[in-house]
Amino acid sequence: MARMTAARAAVEILKREGVSDAFGVPGAAINPFYAALKASGGIHHTLARHVEGAAHMAEGYTRTRPGNIGVCIGTSGPAGTDMITGLYSATGDSIPILCVTGQAPTAVIHKEDFQAVDIASIAGPVTKMAVTVLEAAQVPGVFQQAFHLMRSGRPGPVLIDLPIDVQLTEIEFDPETYEPLQAYKPAATRPQIEKALALLNASERPLIVAGGGVVNADAAELLVEFAELTGTPVVPTLMGWGLLPDDHELNAGMVGLQTSHRYGNATFLESDFVLGIGNRWANRHTGKLDVYTAGRTFVHVDIEPTQIGKIFAPDYGIASDAKAALELFVEVARELKAAGRLPDRSAWAASTQERKATLQRRTHFDDIPIKPQRVYEEMNKAFGPETRYVSTIGLSQIAGAQMLHVYRPRHWINCGQAGPLGWTIPAALGVAKADPEASVVALSGDYDFQFMIEELAVGAQHRIPYVHVLVNNAYLGLIRQAQLGLDINFQVNLEFENINSPELGVYGVDHVKVVEGLGCKAIRVTDPAELGAAFDQAKKLAAEFRVPVVVEAILERVTNIAMSKTNDISAVVEFEELATEPGHAPTSIKPLKV
Repeated sequence: MARMTAARAAVEILKREGVSDAFGVPGAAINPFYAALKASGGIHHTLARHVEGAAHMAEGYTRTRPGNIGVCIGTSGPAGTDMITGLYSATGDSIPILCVTGQAPTAVIHKEDFQAVDIASIAGPVTKMAVTVLEAAQVPGVFQQAFHLMRSGRPGPVLIDLPIDVQLTEIEFDPETYEPLQAYKPAATRPQIEKALALLNASERPLIVAGGGVVNADAAELLVEFAELTGTPVVPTLMGWGLLPDDHELNAGMVGLQTSHRYGNATFLESDFVLGIGNRWANRHTGKLDVYTAGRTFVHVDIEPTQIGKIFAPDYGIASDAKAALELFVEVARELKAAGRLPDRSAWAASTQERKATLQRRTHFDDIPIKPQRVYEEMNKAFGPETRYVSTIGLSQIAGAQMLHVYRPRHWINCGQAGPLGWTIPAALGVAKADPEASVVALSGDYDFQFMIEELAVGAQHRIPYVHVLVNNAYLGLIRQAQLGLDINFQVNLEFENINSPELGVYGVDHVKVVEGLGCKAIRVTDPAELGAAFDQAKKLAAEFRVPVVVEAILERVTNIAMSKTNDISAVVEFEELATEPGHAPTSIKPLKV
């Protein structure tokens, strides 16, 4: 048998579980693990500037390609607590990432040793497993179990905490005979699928709501085939956006209180049956449940049995991995079609496209300062179907979801449940690291951008290029809009006159100077007519210098983006002028029909 330190055994397991990249920040208590990384080779490490940033890089890395599991590493104490937001974000969106932390020696963990903290207890609620390993011989088994858990059932994150003496202890371990454990995923049965299809076929105006579980299962092609076989229009959730192209004739648009389309909500309200696959009925998608569920029959397919009935009781539930269920849905639907037993849905599907052609928001404005809608219009022109968009939260993300176009799975990469400010920069770096040849475009408001701005230096140091669109109105825009109902405008204003950059007026932070100081490139745009040229220049600069390139659009201070004030998808308020002629929405999926 081979003898090696437990830390070296852990690294060897990472490689045999398919890990090729890791993100982290070294420190005293995790240095033996880093020594093993160096000695073993085969895993490329990206040095972050903040451990939370490393966790979000790992998230972005995982979300980019099927089978990826991002790894983030940090020392003890505050490094572990810094990772918690990343773990929360990952668990909320069913994203497997592995966080490895150092820990004080086992003999003094309980003695308030320097940076000793019970990180396993802290991380427990936001992970599938969080454990401090006290016996070195258990390290291989714990890492093997971690990967098994991350891949089994509903995917999610794991934290493994390694005391420094455990890392350094030699154990017997043979990497050559190591084998990953087979993941467990529940699978639907044929009778279950037949019953669900019978309910769908009995309806007149059915919809499929496709969520992030379909993305996680790498089942987009099956979803599209099933929709086409049955003629059923599809509503992607925010986490499922891109499962079928936005311009597909069965794409009915997104539904919800905020990140939704006018035509998507209108179509949903006309439906009488909903088949949810790999979705969790998030509250910003459903809004008031009495409005959302009224007059509709629901079937819910989800990999996590306890998710079924959690938000509301469906008429029928199936615990299944999305891919396993869709394979059977396609099989049975093919048989029914061959027997002539599938209803003709063409008129219903055509009605969804009629709404898509008539219920549009205006994007074309020539105002200075720039109206945000114009930014997304120009992004649609500048960035093609291959673009991987990355965003987190705020009016920028909400407006982007309403107006941008996505054509492929894993090309809208968004933290949907947690929405932590600062997520976008590190996540975009993780995405670009996972797909170095991709066109990666991040989208932030000024507050999100400032939260973890130091991570841009990671892109400069490690030559990780991407384009970051920064829409700056010197406001916490979404919170300001949320305060309208309370008739306040309190502690949301970021404006000040920068004594070092008086040309900015009241827009405060000179992002161009900061970005350039971090080793990246930046372009400021104040005229909407110059946005297209700025995006083209940004792409060229990113390709030439291999660093992040920021395009800052100086927006009007106050814009209210369409959303419901009453938690009701039937009462979304359109604050801005709607599109009434084709020139108002020149990049809409369908030409405006008037």
